[in-house]
Amino acid sequence: MSYGRSALTRLANKTVFITGASAGIGRATAWEYAHATEGQIKLILSARRVENLKDLQDELNSKYPSIKTFIGKLDVSQKDSITPFLKTIPEEFKDIDILVNNAGKALGNAQVGSIETKDIDEIFQTNVIGLISITQAILPIFKAKNAGDIVNLGSIAGKDPYPGGSIYCASKFALRAFTESLRKELINTKIRVIEVQPGAVETEFSIVRNYGDKSKADKVYEGREPLIAEDIAELIVFSTSRKQNTVLAELLVFPSDQASASHVYKKPQ
Repeated sequence: MSYGRSALTRLANKTVFITGASAGIGRATAWEYAHATEGQIKLILSARRVENLKDLQDELNSKYPSIKTFIGKLDVSQKDSITPFLKTIPEEFKDIDILVNNAGKALGNAQVGSIETKDIDEIFQTNVIGLISITQAILPIFKAKNAGDIVNLGSIAGKDPYPGGSIYCASKFALRAFTESLRKELINTKIRVIEVQPGAVETEFSIVRNYGDKSKADKVYEGREPLIAEDIAELIVFSTSRKQNTVLAELLVFPSDQASASHVYKKPQ
């Protein structure tokens, strides 16, 4: 996507912290920031799979020699690991300008009464507690300079609950409530709070949700034309490259065959 010179100027030399950057939307967002700034950007990339981050770092450095990247292992569901991770960030990366809370997950499609307790815990620790903990840790940086963008990856599931998604939907409703409260708390600042709410996006998300069963994950998108990670990455970068007084507070985005969480069109097989 071409953002124009004004967007490049607004984003150039900023420091962007992306969670869950090893794959999917997080990885695509790292690339999108690199493209939008022609490599004039600093990226903090965290995830559980450091080997994937290393590959991403090498690819970014090869394409954009001027880019600066820091990678590190971080599982946001382990909230006690957040502060130690932040302490490892080199000094030149510490003045963060944009936080992209991308890390998130769903596990299974069980209905209430047969949901595994460990799945409930992991979903909430990742999607809610982890996101809140990172935001609390980074917000003082933004308040100190009265500037910064917080981008939270929500979902249509945070607006439109569906059977088999009670826990995931509840976590995204909680994320939306937190996001809206935070935006109101920061109304007298120049800190922007943005929520991107995707519909169906084909990434590793469905594989994780189906406990690694790719054949089940593939069936989710059978006969459909879902979005891809790059579609969401474009919106994240676009929203943070607007003029400072412009807040794209909510970005609800569907593929053209979707109108709600459950209202989709599947082509005949």
